[in-house]
Amino acid sequence: MKSSLTITLIQSNLHWEEKQSNMDMFEEKINLINENTEIIILPEMFTTGFSMNPSKLAESMNGPTIEWMKRIANNKKCILTGSVIIEENGNYYNRLVWMQPNGTFGIYDKRHLFSYAGENEHFTHGEKRLITQVNGWKICPQICYDLRFPIWNRQANDSEYDVFLIVANWPQRRELPWNTLLRARSIENQSYVIGCNRVGTDGNGIFYAGDSQVINPLGEVLYHKSENEDIQTITLLKQEIESVRTQFPFLNDKDDFVIL
Repeated sequence: MKSSLTITLIQSNLHWEEKQSNMDMFEEKINLINENTEIIILPEMFTTGFSMNPSKLAESMNGPTIEWMKRIANNKKCILTGSVIIEENGNYYNRLVWMQPNGTFGIYDKRHLFSYAGENEHFTHGEKRLITQVNGWKICPQICYDLRFPIWNRQANDSEYDVFLIVANWPQRRELPWNTLLRARSIENQSYVIGCNRVGTDGNGIFYAGDSQVINPLGEVLYHKSENEDIQTITLLKQEIESVRTQFPFLNDKDDFVIL
């Protein structure tokens, strides 16, 4: 594993159901990043907002948003990630795309659909976790509501990771669970946790305060931004993970489990 991993979070307002406007806006913000970074992280449904209108907004994996992600990742020579609305084989997915600079990509389809807002009525849930690697760092990306389900994002013998990454459209009125669960995930998994959320008000009148964060393996908050748009680059250290897991070898006592 490389001794460090540098990531950039973009906490932004979104144009409701206006894909091209959001791509143009994020491209402007990405072009403001002067630091060397290995991963740029955008929120959940970053081209549309949290819309339940996939029949109108969904694209294929050959559509303009994926092509845009390929171009941006190649131009910046880094990984670009966030979730978008994808149609595949007659189903709609809230899909995180892990786009690499060479145009290859991994995907993660949101497992836990937000039934409280009817997401399960419009989208098909995913079946598999994604554990991806960047210079030896293992990263587990998930989407918003997944944060509430600790078994799904728990460290397991066959899928260990160093960084838990969550992209979100998480409303301000439920900020207490967001802030609490991000820290809980870091402590129980002894991993870095990155939460990238949006700000502003969406087309349904729901307000988002952001509260994007980076948390170390002890549950200590290294970065936290509320309410305002922000672009933040931060470097994670391998030594910090190794030190915590050596000094407090709690993961050795974790339970084995199988997700059906």
